[in-house]
Amino acid sequence: MRMFSHRWEVLVLGMSLFLFSTTARCEDRPQPAGEFAPQQETLPVAAPADAIVLFDGQGVQKFVSMSGGEIDWPVEDGTLVSTRGKQRSNHIVSTVHFRDADIHAEFLLPEKGNGNSGLYLHGNYELQIINSHGKGEPTMEDMGALYGFAKPLVNAARPPGVWQVYDVRYRAPRRDAAGNIVEEGTLTAWLNGQKVQDGTRFGEPRSKYHPYRYGVTPYLEAIWEQQKKTSRGPLFLQDHDNPTRFRNVWIRPLDDQAGMYVPKDKPES
Repeated sequence: MRMFSHRWEVLVLGMSLFLFSTTARCEDRPQPAGEFAPQQETLPVAAPADAIVLFDGQGVQKFVSMSGGEIDWPVEDGTLVSTRGKQRSNHIVSTVHFRDADIHAEFLLPEKGNGNSGLYLHGNYELQIINSHGKGEPTMEDMGALYGFAKPLVNAARPPGVWQVYDVRYRAPRRDAAGNIVEEGTLTAWLNGQKVQDGTRFGEPRSKYHPYRYGVTPYLEAIWEQQKKTSRGPLFLQDHDNPTRFRNVWIRPLDDQAGMYVPKDKPES
């Protein structure tokens, strides 16, 4: 496995509206051999050397608001705390965009309320975060679900007040020049030491509430137009009116299609 290069080069994308700094040549890395079986025994899990850290509680914070500005989620005790802003869906958006990647996030549900939140992969596909501890057969509404596509294989949810962890191997859908999906994406996810999704396939997003469709901003519209052309996009952490805490959030690119997204002209919110 080649190490993730720190060399930056600038690509002009889509009518010269935006700049995208990428970290290496535009070619696929070899995909890792063997089954995806991350270590989730002891938290926090250290990021591997070739990972890109998005939030570590020690000063690294690579997220912006849905309008592209500073986030208003507070940092408390080294954790990001989701908070409702001027609108209901006050999600935050990674400034690092990627195509295929392993994604790691640790989270803590509040002891009151249902703790509704989620990981929005590329803004289109939600891995559910919600208090499902102690429930029977899991459903599409429960933690571990790829919302709208597949319920979890098992109920792996821990109780509120206990740190939990997602590890996801994500392969983005591929699109043609017109932006149509020509090859579905796939996802394998582990939650708290148990596999909850196994090679789940997904195509066009199914929820009208995802960030590119609900509470959308010019900043996100521009990202979506780029994403349809490149299959690269950000990780969103979802706000759903519950003070869910996140820590130790990182991605490990599986190809050379990752880098900082920098708008050439920052859109107005």
